[in-house]
Amino acid sequence: MSAPGGPRHENPAGAVDAAHAAWYTVAHTVVHPSEPGWRDQLAARLGQRPRRIGPWAELALHGARRCLDLAGEPTLPAGACLRVASLSAASGATQACIDQCRSGLPMPFSFMQSQPSQLLAALSQHLAWRGDASFTVGRDPAAVRRLAETEAGPQGLLLGWVEEGEDARSEWWRLMPA
Repeated sequence: MSAPGGPRHENPAGAVDAAHAAWYTVAHTVVHPSEPGWRDQLAARLGQRPRRIGPWAELALHGARRCLDLAGEPTLPAGACLRVASLSAASGATQACIDQCRSGLPMPFSFMQSQPSQLLAALSQHLAWRGDASFTVGRDPAAVRRLAETEAGPQGLLLGWVEEGEDARSEWWRLMPA
């Protein structure tokens, strides 16, 4: 089942399959940090550069904002849920914290950037949204999606999978109940 007018995909891998028949994909996008100018695109979309967030959260924010733009939504509706998942979370900021601990105390911003809760706060602020949000560490994107669908609100779900490192990407789906 697809949305009226069909889902808007930047990557056809986000198509709804039979296992998710109770949901339809309104929009799907994948952002890779190797894409030239993605930080400039994010700053232009937000009207300013995001402050006090690390590269992992910045990449997540760019993907989430782009997914909502594809869905034609200026903000996430209040009745929608926000779910973010990752295998390794902010691994770069976490490693920076560990390195700083070896020579004393970690710098406050390094520590804050290593916390996934800061990602949720940044998404809430820059998406002008308040509601039910959570972060999950997981290995199985399909299992994370099934769990998120069971928790989703009446206005659907914004679901993201954000990674740093070898498999660096920010992949987002805007899902609505059928």
